[in-house]
Amino acid sequence: MAEILPIGTILAVAINQVIKTAHAAKDVVIEKESFRTLSAHLFDIVSVLKQLELGELNESPITRKALENLETDVKKANALVEKYKNRGRFYLLIKCRHIVKEVQDVTRDIGKSLNSLCLANAEILSGISDEVTRLQNEMQRAEFATCQSQIRILDKLDQGLASQKLDNGFANDIIVDIARAVGVTVEPSEIRKELDSFKREKEEAENRKERAEVYLLEQIIELLSRADAAQDYEHVKGQYMQRLRVIEGHDPKSESIPPFKAFICGITNNVMVDPVSLSNGTAYSRVAIEAWFGSGEKTDPITGEPLEDLSFRSNIQLRQSIQEWKELNYCMIIRSCKSKLMSRNDSSVEDAVYQIRDLIKESSINKDWISIGGLTVLLIDILPNLHNQQVKTEVLVTLKYAVEGHARNKDLLVENKGFCHIVPCLVHESTPSKAALELIYEIAVEESAQNVDYTRELSQQCNPVPFLVTILKGTETELSEKAHKILKELVDIDEENAVISAKEEWYEPLVDCIVQGPKSTKMAILRRIVHLELEEHNTKDLCELGLIPPLLEMASADLEAKELSLSMLIKLSTVSENKRVFSAAGGVPLIVDTMCSTPFPVVIPAKCLEILEKLSSNGDGITFLVDVNETQLNLESLVENLLAFLQNSLLPCTVLRPVLRSLFNICESESRLVKTAVLTAGGISLVLNLLDHADSETREAAINLLFLFSNHEPLGVAEFLLKPRRLEAFIGLLENTNKSDVQKAAVGLLANLPKSEVILTSKLIELEGLKAIIEILESGNTEAKENALSALFRFTDPTNIEAQKMVVELGAYNLLVDFLKNGSVTAKARAAALIGDLSMRSSELTMTSSTGHWCLCFGRARVNICQAHGGICSVKNTFCLLEAKALPELVKLLHGEVHATAYEAIQTLSTLVDKESPRKGTNVLHESGAVVPILEVLNWGSESLKVEALEVLEKVFMLTEMVDRYGSTARMGLVRLTGRSIHEEGHLHRKAAKVLLLIERHSRSSTSFVTGVSG
Repeated sequence: MAEILPIGTILAVAINQVIKTAHAAKDVVIEKESFRTLSAHLFDIVSVLKQLELGELNESPITRKALENLETDVKKANALVEKYKNRGRFYLLIKCRHIVKEVQDVTRDIGKSLNSLCLANAEILSGISDEVTRLQNEMQRAEFATCQSQIRILDKLDQGLASQKLDNGFANDIIVDIARAVGVTVEPSEIRKELDSFKREKEEAENRKERAEVYLLEQIIELLSRADAAQDYEHVKGQYMQRLRVIEGHDPKSESIPPFKAFICGITNNVMVDPVSLSNGTAYSRVAIEAWFGSGEKTDPITGEPLEDLSFRSNIQLRQSIQEWKELNYCMIIRSCKSKLMSRNDSSVEDAVYQIRDLIKESSINKDWISIGGLTVLLIDILPNLHNQQVKTEVLVTLKYAVEGHARNKDLLVENKGFCHIVPCLVHESTPSKAALELIYEIAVEESAQNVDYTRELSQQCNPVPFLVTILKGTETELSEKAHKILKELVDIDEENAVISAKEEWYEPLVDCIVQGPKSTKMAILRRIVHLELEEHNTKDLCELGLIPPLLEMASADLEAKELSLSMLIKLSTVSENKRVFSAAGGVPLIVDTMCSTPFPVVIPAKCLEILEKLSSNGDGITFLVDVNETQLNLESLVENLLAFLQNSLLPCTVLRPVLRSLFNICESESRLVKTAVLTAGGISLVLNLLDHADSETREAAINLLFLFSNHEPLGVAEFLLKPRRLEAFIGLLENTNKSDVQKAAVGLLANLPKSEVILTSKLIELEGLKAIIEILESGNTEAKENALSALFRFTDPTNIEAQKMVVELGAYNLLVDFLKNGSVTAKARAAALIGDLSMRSSELTMTSSTGHWCLCFGRARVNICQAHGGICSVKNTFCLLEAKALPELVKLLHGEVHATAYEAIQTLSTLVDKESPRKGTNVLHESGAVVPILEVLNWGSESLKVEALEVLEKVFMLTEMVDRYGSTARMGLVRLTGRSIHEEGHLHRKAAKVLLLIERHSRSSTSFVTGVSG
């Protein structure tokens, strides 16, 4: 007695069987919708069975029987799935009606078994009763139907078999329809593979003794085997050679053999297509005779004989004869085209390519025959020698016709190095470019098992990537999309093509390789691209494509990955947009930590430092020195870490340069950090030592940083420069006209050093440092000139007459006047102050004497006496600003109402007026129109500027005539400054009151405006 399995075990087995079948059903390639529906129902059943498993399943015989029936039906479904899962696609299409019926039946059977099981266990399933009822009803009433496109193909096939349409043309049509319906490419290798599978199905049917099935399959195999794509190449070649021998007797210049009269349809007067014979034996084209009878005629169209029997049948023998005649004509045309192509004459070649295309359209067998006849190779060979762009285009189009869906012709093109002739035709904006692209696309992209081989040959024979990238960037969307697909195929078979694309400024495949590729690919790509020259827009493109995050990830990997990724990050960290992405991705803490880590070779911190330099460059300073949460890093600690590198004198310049530049960028943007650098970390002494470095760029970076530090604390710099040979090297920096920023920093550093260092001043004159400064005034950039003007104060100190003479002798005075005219505000102010320094010594340098003395020395000669200094003046000897033509420019500065320039201008003009004998200088100011703008300063100037103006006015109004001329104008402004009381506190008020009292004292018609002063 057989052991009775527990019902729980049967249920568990059933659940596993249902799940297995549900998954398998999704993989059947034909009638997918039917099998997917079955799969979905089975997955729903699993839910029901698991609900039963959770409850106490009824052990009744009804439940057991229902469960066993369900298991049996599911096994049938599984057998059905297995039966059709791996069958040939052509066979599955032929059987699709039957398959649909089988799926429908098994679905309904499972639904019935499920219904019985659920009825026996209704209480357990009460919670999901609605869902169970829906599922049972859907499965028991399931109706599946074959899709209409497949039905149309089967109907067409049935009609062809019934009417014995076994010709090549019908076979070609039906095989294309079938192949497309089941997703098979119309290439001989694929078609023959499907037919072989079909033949195996016939053999199995024979073994099962299914005669009807065998007969049907034999008919279909016989029909499909007549298609060109299904024929054996050797057979096709033999057929061509046989036809070729027949036409050898015909005139070589002839392109056709006239048709026999029997081939002509009596209705259309054209060669018959699909000939059929009437009951009386006459033959016509099928379509023509159907139309004849359809119009109501019941006679023979030629003889007029009445026909009792209007039936007709296919005339297979006549059809074959017509086909043979056509094939002979094909051979005639192929022979003629060969001669035309070999002539290389544009007109003949163009005629030939049109004929070849007509042949291919007429019959697909001609794709083989034109190649067997040598036309494909000829078309390839003549391409580079064609100068007519239109003809070249037509040749490319014809080649596409020849290789379309034809693996043998693609092989032939590749074997004959066809890509070497096709790729140059892709050149931008040429007429053949589109045709060449379409041809390459057909070979490399259109579905084929050999596409990878063709694409590899394309890459190796004549790499088209540069041309394709140009097309990709073009305006024609369709061409751009095809170029993109070809490029993708090229990159897939060889990562080197991603690098070539990058060189052409198309970075998408390169970034994809780095983001998604395995480590080996990433490393190989980075090794190649790390040396690419990238413009700013290139780096933006790479960043937008998402390159920075994977590079940061690699920067945390092994040593080589670190070095390569950091090198690439240096290139990307040049523009603000990329820096923002870098910092947002948490890159800054990573490179700072890596930079300070000791185990790495020096190249790693060097690259980290270079990234830090880039991040802080271009005025960005500390903006991007943040963590992933945008919290500012500890900048004091960062500055100290950077200065720590400078303590090691053995570090290479690849480390020192970015350290110095990073420090400069950071401290320049955050001045409080200079204190940290100078006072806490001893920055000046560390940087000073680098002025002796052998590397010029390191010295230059050091001088830039030293200039920045010296703005706050120049202590120790002068002593360093006075050491042997160091000042000579420093002057060399002043003379470096190729590096404007170095000049600016060097001369700026000099300007910041104390003027009391007289030894330094003397040494600079001795070593031609002064000359270098004046040359900067002539040819430096704006900032360098401004710093040079500041540095010049060291040499214009009024107590050092010899230094002043050197300044003037070297031509500085004229330059200073030019700055008054054309300089920046800062330059104008400094130039005015320098002229003031020189002018302070003019009076004592001026030669003075009595009139008699002049007469003794010069007789009656007329001598020009300086109006300001009362003697003979010159620029060179007395530094006279009148002789230098500076006076008008100084007055203009007063009219500009700019505090900085007006202040220095007033101070300089003040040097013309001697307090003890103010008349000459005052008259000069009056005649030059300076007094009025000085008075106007009292209305708009700052307090310090007004004080300077009052200093001058105090000397001016010592003269009664000046009071008469300007007193009334001055009174109102002075009264406003004193607040109508001369007793108010404050320097400005006291100065204003003093000048006002002068005016009152010297006024010839005094009416007091001053409160508290009686007349």
